Amino acid sequence: MNDDLLGRAARGDETAFGALVREHTPRMYRVALRITGSPAEAEDAVQEAWLAAWRSLSGFRQESAVSTWLYRVVTNSALAVLRHHRPTISLDDPAPQSTVDSALLAAAVPGPEGRVVRAEEVDAVLRAVGRLELSQRVPLVLRELEGLSYEEVAEVLDVNVGALRSRLHRARVALLAELRER
Repeated sequence: MNDDLLGRAARGDETAFGALVREHTPRMYRVALRITGSPAEAEDAVQEAWLAAWRSLSGFRQESAVSTWLYRVVTNSALAVLRHHRPTISLDDPAPQSTVDSALLAAAVPGPEGRVVRAEEVDAVLRAVGRLELSQRVPLVLRELEGLSYEEVAEVLDVNVGALRSRLHRARVALLAELRER
């Protein structure tokens, strides 16, 4: 389905491109938000990603899944936004939490007290992820929070799987250290 939409969009079909945008924007926004830590900058990154995707549709060789390609485009856009805007993120403010996270919390933990405790734990983890260096945060977001395979993350980041595993190990160690500090 996505390959067909992408092919039609590459031939100039704006309706097909609109369908791709509707389908993939929520995931792209979530990735951008977790990389940038700012809703406004995440929106900028997603807009820039879609502009870049539109411009490069004809060059997409379909060697990877459409979603993997779009993860790469939005990751690059989010990193570019960070390079250009140099945001300041207060470490005291809770990390933005998606409605998906809230829904999972409500379903996984019975009772209001359990949900509050679980929400605080999720907030602490998301804040800690937001404090990681970008070289650690990005692969961790893509692998652990977005659920991409090692191969997909390696493709998005244009590294080999061995290098990715090394980055993820360092990210996990840093995340655990960050969580222990708090």
